Amino acid sequence: MTLLPGPRAYHPDDHAALADICVRTADNGGDSRHLYPDHELMPSIFAAPYAALEPDLAFVIDDGTGRAVGYILGTADTPLFVTEFRKRWLPQVEDRYPRPAGPPRGPSDEMIALLHNPERMVLPELARHPAHLHIDLLPDWQRKGYGRVLMRTFLAALRAKGVEAVHLSMLTANTPARAFYDRLGFTGIPVPDPGPVTYLGRGTEPDL
Repeated sequence: MTLLPGPRAYHPDDHAALADICVRTADNGGDSRHLYPDHELMPSIFAAPYAALEPDLAFVIDDGTGRAVGYILGTADTPLFVTEFRKRWLPQVEDRYPRPAGPPRGPSDEMIALLHNPERMVLPELARHPAHLHIDLLPDWQRKGYGRVLMRTFLAALRAKGVEAVHLSMLTANTPARAFYDRLGFTGIPVPDPGPVTYLGRGTEPDL
């Protein structure tokens, strides 16, 4: 495979591909379609709101035919993003995904509960890393250098906005993802009772 020139900006025409990438990497890095019958659920939490609310921080890897096969997206200001998520994004999806009436009865209910609690993203321990991101590539496009290229592009966009540090959360069990982030200079951020996730952060300096 010939290395492509680099990522391009997200375009609304990429929405379906973005959702597909999200779904096919949402189960601890693998395909989640067997867990979530509604294949728009995970993208509605972890991908589409970022593309809608901060499209200038959404970038994709294009396979050369116009199809996105990987993405990086996020926000420069997590508390502001949470406010906008509740005000502007949640009203667009809450009819399709109403808040569960009781305790979650399965994986979909657990994710819908997260959808309705964007404030979970604001933690005092993360205040020094105000930006956050999500990055995913289809399996055939992993381990080829595209993740590093996407990250370099995203960090440069954050620096242009005057943002000095970024964080992410990942399932602790996803050891290949942790190895990738370690190689890119991310280090752990201690958070009390983090549950099944680990928080990592780094500065936006151009040293990748």
